[in-house]
Amino acid sequence: MPKARKMLSDWKATYIQSLMKLIETQSKETLSYWAIEYAQQVILPLWCKYYPHDQRPQNALKAAREWLSGEIKLPQAKPVILECHAAAREAEGNPVAQASARAIGQSASTIHSARHCIGLAFYGAVAVAYEQLGKDAPWIQIEQCAAQECGRMEAALRDVAVKDEHNPAKINWKC
Repeated sequence: MPKARKMLSDWKATYIQSLMKLIETQSKETLSYWAIEYAQQVILPLWCKYYPHDQRPQNALKAAREWLSGEIKLPQAKPVILECHAAAREAEGNPVAQASARAIGQSASTIHSARHCIGLAFYGAVAVAYEQLGKDAPWIQIEQCAAQECGRMEAALRDVAVKDEHNPAKINWKC
């Protein structure tokens, strides 16, 4: 039985390229808000289903929100977000939970660097697909389901996007 893949990896996929183009038009603050909200509403419930008592992903989202509102500085948020990444490592063997925690950690990390928001798509869409189809589903089906989830992510970003944003994030995708 093949091992479950941990994330999407095709940077050239149409649904990833479309999302990236929209991301490039928005500010880091808008991207942070979008990624945090989407992770909270769609991805966090997946984590909580498997690890209801582990609050590290919730804490990461809370710290990112506090940074956005000016309540805390980045050095205060960063260790809390890193704990979410630790939760992902510890969820090895549960592809839904692991991908969920990685997506949440990347979403929260958008406050540090706007390009982290793409992690919502690469990890979060896979978490949703594994939850819906199971970890043993053929990769082509997982990827099709993930592509649909990326479409929902893009629609959610369009809903909060600032038209003619004057300060779009400068993103080096490094891909």
